[in-house]
Amino acid sequence: MSSSETLHPFVTPTVQVSRLFESHDAQIYAKLDLLQLSGSTKERTANGLIEELLSSGQLVPGGMIIESTSGNLGIALARQCVVRGLRFTAVVDENANTVALELMRAYGATVDLVETPADGNKLAARRRRVRELLVAHPGSVTSNQYGSPANPRAHFESTMPEIIAGSGGNLDYLFIATSTTGTLLGCQNYIREHELDTKIVAVDSVGSVLFGGQSGIRRLPGLGAGVVPELAAGAEPDLVFAMEEIEMVRGCRLLARREGILAGASTGAIVAAMGKVLPDLEPGKRIAFMVHDTGVPYLETVYNDAWVRATLNADPEPEPEPQPKPESGPATEPGQAANPEEVTAS
Repeated sequence: MSSSETLHPFVTPTVQVSRLFESHDAQIYAKLDLLQLSGSTKERTANGLIEELLSSGQLVPGGMIIESTSGNLGIALARQCVVRGLRFTAVVDENANTVALELMRAYGATVDLVETPADGNKLAARRRRVRELLVAHPGSVTSNQYGSPANPRAHFESTMPEIIAGSGGNLDYLFIATSTTGTLLGCQNYIREHELDTKIVAVDSVGSVLFGGQSGIRRLPGLGAGVVPELAAGAEPDLVFAMEEIEMVRGCRLLARREGILAGASTGAIVAAMGKVLPDLEPGKRIAFMVHDTGVPYLETVYNDAWVRATLNADPEPEPEPQPKPESGPATEPGQAANPEEVTAS
């Protein structure tokens, strides 16, 4: 029924990067989950969600999974379902990029495209459509990435232990992009259970309603949410950054050109957020961040100059790297930054 060697997520490298922010004295580690077979950290989530459904008896061999997705989880679920002999329907919206949809279909998934409703809430519309399809297909189940405890459990059991092992532990900050908050919550639970001093920085999108944000237009998938997911009730990051989409674009390009890592929009948001934090850190701080997914599905958007100028009405090129502040006393922590709107404690 399955091929064990391609079924379970890989242990991906956690590598130290030195060229990304050369003017700042920090040790920075990148968790390269773009190297998962499906191209993202959602490989871990998909595996955990399906294992939970199978072990509980909710999903039977040969059954059908229906899930709302902005792209990466759909690709991962589609791949996992192929290996497990399951059927999969991905409910997507008009923000999903064409490459992601083609990848899902290549794995044999059915793609159900939901039009944007009058209120503009794409996520709510996708979740309504999932409920409709569950009724239309008796015996089908949803993996419920927004509320299943299997989502954060996957990252508690694999993502965070791998980061600690790969970085040598004793991290000061961990940067994670947020959507369902499953990755953040799993890492948070691990940090608390093991009594680590690591602070979690949640990186969100302007236009996302997570962490008290205001709903707005979001054109790049994979980051933020239009509806607060059930899992978010337990997510308590130490710092929160809401990034503009042009900042995500520039962060992606900086990572590609400095470190040769082609990542997606959510990782670009993390790079931009790190650029805001670093000038306020004491020398020698140890930082890790998730490279959540590959940038290949974003070649026609994030890495396309014409798309960026036409859609975001901005120059796509990275801005000059901010320089360390002159020493004038004890260094401040990020929560003490001069502009309180840039950093929000949660």
